[in-house]
Amino acid sequence: MNSTLGDELAAAAARFVVEEGMEYAAAKRKAARDIGHRRGNSRAELPSNEAVEEAVREHIALFCADTQPAQLAALRALALAWMQRLAEFRPHLSGAVWRGTATRLSAIHIDLYADDAKAPEIALINQGIDYDTAEAGGAGRRGEPLSVLSLTARCDALNERIAVHLTVHDHDDLRGALVPDAAGNTWRGDARALARLIEAST
Repeated sequence: MNSTLGDELAAAAARFVVEEGMEYAAAKRKAARDIGHRRGNSRAELPSNEAVEEAVREHIALFCADTQPAQLAALRALALAWMQRLAEFRPHLSGAVWRGTATRLSAIHIDLYADDAKAPEIALINQGIDYDTAEAGGAGRRGEPLSVLSLTARCDALNERIAVHLTVHDHDDLRGALVPDAAGNTWRGDARALARLIEAST
C-alpha cells in the first residue's frame, strides 16, 4: 500500500475511533470508503490494527491529552471491578482499555476462559445481570464461533453507562492468547496486571 495513502487511512480511522467510539474494523472500513471515494479508489488496502493504534495515540496526544488519562483510568477501574466479579473465568482485559488508548466512548473488552461456554451466562443470570448474546467475528482455536455477552455498566466517574463485551473462549485457549505484538507488548492482561497498570498511573 502506498505509504501516504496508508497513513491517511490510518489517521482517518483513528479519528473515527477516538471521536465516534468506533471499533477498529468498522473505522478502517469507513475510512477506506470515505477516502477511496474521494480518490476514486474504492479498493484501498486497509491499514493494520497496529498502524491505526499508532495513529490513535498520535490523535490523543494532539487533541485529548488533557482529558484522556482520567477517562482511561475510570474505564480501567470499571474493567477491574468486572474482572473481579467474574474471577472464576480467568478474565483478561483486551482492546483499547488494556492498550491505553481508550476514551469515554470506548467499550470495555474482557476475554473469559471457561470449560463450559454457558457457564459465564449462568453466572450473569445468577447475579441478576441483563445481557445480550452475539457471535464474534472470529473463531476459537478449533474453528468454533465465539459467544459474546454484551451489557452496559454504570461508570460513576464518567457519569454514563459503558458497554462491556465479554468474549467467551475455551479454557485451553488462554495459552495462545498471551503472545505479544511485534513491539513485545501484550494484547491482554489479567486482573493483577491491570491492577499494576492502575497503580503505576496513579
